[in-house]
Amino acid sequence: MNVTAPAGLGMDDAGLLRLARDFGTPSYVFDARVLADRVAYLREMLPEGVGLCFAMKANTFVLPELVSLVDRIEACSPGELRICERMQVPAGAVVVSGVHKDAQTVDAALRWPEMPAAVTVESRAQMDLVLDRARAHRACVSLLLRLTSGNQFGVDAGELKQLARRALDDPHADLRGVQFFSGTQKTSLKRIGRELSRVDRLLSEMADELGWEAPELEYGPGLPVAYFAGDAFDETAFLAELAGLLEGMAWRGHVTLEVGRSMVASCGTYLTRVEDAKENAGARYAIVDGGMHHLAYYGQSMAMRQPPCRLLSQAGGAPADEAPAAGSDLASEAWNICGSLCTANDLLAKQMPLAGLRTGDVLAFGTAGAYCATEGISLFLSRDLPRVLVVDRSGDARLVRDTLPTDPLNSPTP
Repeated sequence: MNVTAPAGLGMDDAGLLRLARDFGTPSYVFDARVLADRVAYLREMLPEGVGLCFAMKANTFVLPELVSLVDRIEACSPGELRICERMQVPAGAVVVSGVHKDAQTVDAALRWPEMPAAVTVESRAQMDLVLDRARAHRACVSLLLRLTSGNQFGVDAGELKQLARRALDDPHADLRGVQFFSGTQKTSLKRIGRELSRVDRLLSEMADELGWEAPELEYGPGLPVAYFAGDAFDETAFLAELAGLLEGMAWRGHVTLEVGRSMVASCGTYLTRVEDAKENAGARYAIVDGGMHHLAYYGQSMAMRQPPCRLLSQAGGAPADEAPAAGSDLASEAWNICGSLCTANDLLAKQMPLAGLRTGDVLAFGTAGAYCATEGISLFLSRDLPRVLVVDRSGDARLVRDTLPTDPLNSPTP
């Protein structure tokens, strides 16, 4: 197999600069072409028949582009279910997950024209709730029982078997199998191998003890993303070994891999403009119109590691097209990139080599397609949420969310 990972570069610098000029900053740009290439690459690398489930918490804005590319969408909250309805995601493709479910959430899912692909069960109380609402709706609900990885999520193996017995005896339950997620950014294939062996043993024990072969396993391998310098790894070799681990399982049912970060990280770019540039005690500081409330890389650690960032324009507005000569003053020019929040923690990068940076320039932070738009401290200081742009497969950009004021959300009712 001769496969290489997509570069994930998306639009070139001139194209990104045009978007910054036409739509303004700060803004996210999500490129559907990069996204489609990424999904195709993952499918090529995984064993034939392995499904892909997108955990929409990673990026809700690319749902329309992803629905036709993946097998399932995982929604973990009432709000995410409403987004699925609004985006007309087929109910039969949605896994209703989440450690906390209430009756209203389950009712909303069971009122859809078709049943969801599955509803997860994370405790005995959740089983009571889901089966009670299924009886009320006179429905038969597909269930996935979540196995814990040693935290607050899911149940242990013994409890899972008890829940399985109960589901198998209930006419309102269609027990589909096991769900197991155990974290993100896992670079250890040995760890993944141990996890799959654990699940493999559990599925074998369930077959022996319950006389029931689980049809499905939904597994979140936590595929890693190389965010910072020094993080690069041979992803093709990594995925080839993962494929071998999946094929080596004794259990022969259908596997669906839940991926979020790995699927969408490469499709996103965050654009922010330099609003002020100054020097304090010999250190250069660039103040941008965005900040850490918009841009969150896993493992960023107060900007102690340098994220992918490039300068799109010089003071005159032209793209930066010529690098300074090595050893020149400009070549060694380093900047601390700081956001607009009133906290010393608002650091996007320290000592970033950005030769010739001036007020008015635009910075592009790459690999920003996962979580940046959905998990930042967006309400802090009541600053506006940034625009969101999606570049479709023909290369046309459209605004999918305009700048959104947050002060109404932070204002008490008179």
